[in-house]
Amino acid sequence: MTSKAIADLQDKPMTFIYLASQSPRRRQLLEQLGIPYELLLPDEGEDTESIEAAMPGEAPARYVQRVTGLKLDAALHRVVRRGLKPAPVLCSDTTVAMGRTIYGKPENAADAARMLRELSGATHRVLTAVAVHSGRKRETALSDSRVTFSKLTPAQIKSYVASGEPMGKAGAYAIQGRAAAWIPHISGSYSAIMGLPVYETAGLLAKLGLRP
Repeated sequence: MTSKAIADLQDKPMTFIYLASQSPRRRQLLEQLGIPYELLLPDEGEDTESIEAAMPGEAPARYVQRVTGLKLDAALHRVVRRGLKPAPVLCSDTTVAMGRTIYGKPENAADAARMLRELSGATHRVLTAVAVHSGRKRETALSDSRVTFSKLTPAQIKSYVASGEPMGKAGAYAIQGRAAAWIPHISGSYSAIMGLPVYETAGLLAKLGLRP
C-alpha cells in the first residue's frame, strides 16, 4: 500500500474507531471510555507472530513501541485492502520486562512456569505502548508501570499454569485474574498493566478530536 493510500484515510467526523486487537481486555477498557469501536482483526493467514519477535539486544521500551507501530501499519493495510470506511485506527501492545529481559507470551506451559519462577519475589516493569492513526496524523504514548510479586511456591505456579490463565498473556499472568492474589504492590497504571492505558489512550484520542 502506498503512503498516499494511507493518507487518504482523511480526518472526518469520528463516530467510531477501529480496534486492531484480539484482546478482550482492550475491548473492555475501550468500552470503559465510552468509545464506539469496530474490531479490525488480521486476515486468515496474515503473519502476526513475526511482528512480535524481539530483535537481539533490543531494549524493552523500544521493543514494545516498535511492535505497536508495526501492528498499526498492518492494520492500516487491512483498512485499504478491504475497502473499509475510513476511521481512526488504534493499536496497543504490552510486554513485561526485568532489566533488558523481555517476557512475552509463553510458548507453552513449561515456558509459563519458567517466567513465573523468574518473576516470583521480584519487581518487574510492565510496558504498554498505544498508537492511534487518523488521516495524516499518528499519535503514540508509552506507559511504564512496576509490579511486585510475592514469593510463589512451586504448587502455586503449577496450579496457576494448569488453569490456563497464563497463556496468551505477556509475562504469563493476568493482573485482573487469579494472579492478583500474589501482587502486594503496583506503581503506575492498572489499566495499562491489563493491556490498554486508559489515561494515555483518552489523551491521544482527544488530540485527534475524539473525546469520550
